[in-house]
Amino acid sequence: MTGPVFDTAFRDALEQLLTWRRDVRHFQTRPLPDGLLDSLIEIACRGPSVGNAQPWRFVRIVSPERRAALIASVDAHKHAAGEPYCGDRKALYARLKLHGLREAPEIVAVFCDAETEAGHGLGRATMPETLCWSVVTAVHTLWLAARAHGVGLGWVSIIDPASMNALIDVPAHWRFVALLCLGYPERESETPELVRHGWQDRLPFETTRLER
Repeated sequence: MTGPVFDTAFRDALEQLLTWRRDVRHFQTRPLPDGLLDSLIEIACRGPSVGNAQPWRFVRIVSPERRAALIASVDAHKHAAGEPYCGDRKALYARLKLHGLREAPEIVAVFCDAETEAGHGLGRATMPETLCWSVVTAVHTLWLAARAHGVGLGWVSIIDPASMNALIDVPAHWRFVALLCLGYPERESETPELVRHGWQDRLPFETTRLER
């Protein structure tokens, strides 16, 4: 059997997809089409995983009470995280919108099942953290698949991971990895938001590549 041939047009489109992937904070409130979220998560589950363990667990947040609790927690942590900043940086931080939990039509919490028997422990005897790294690859796969459908994704990281299992009511041995907002972006920009607001520019490629 011969595998697919990815031509120059496809490679150019893939590079464009990677270039236009954005960490979205500003969402429209209109819902996603029926079944699209499930389709995107199914694609995410095709991501690579250590030992083929497939440890990702996606939890769609449908309870208004849980959404409100997440908003309260993130807002509190944003305020606390801003305290060490001073001067112009503090003022800029205060203006940054760090999540779309209020507007995004879909919220998904992603966990790693640390006790999964799938994969039989292969590949993680000396580096057990690769189990959660596998979940991160699934998140990135979801991110790209969503963008290809015109759907924005925002990764909300300013939250207490220790509180998430109880708040969302999932097994204690699941390790929290990501809280994601999904929906149609309010606006499109070729410049990432943190670059646009002057928080942090992209680093030159040369500073990230070494030879030894």
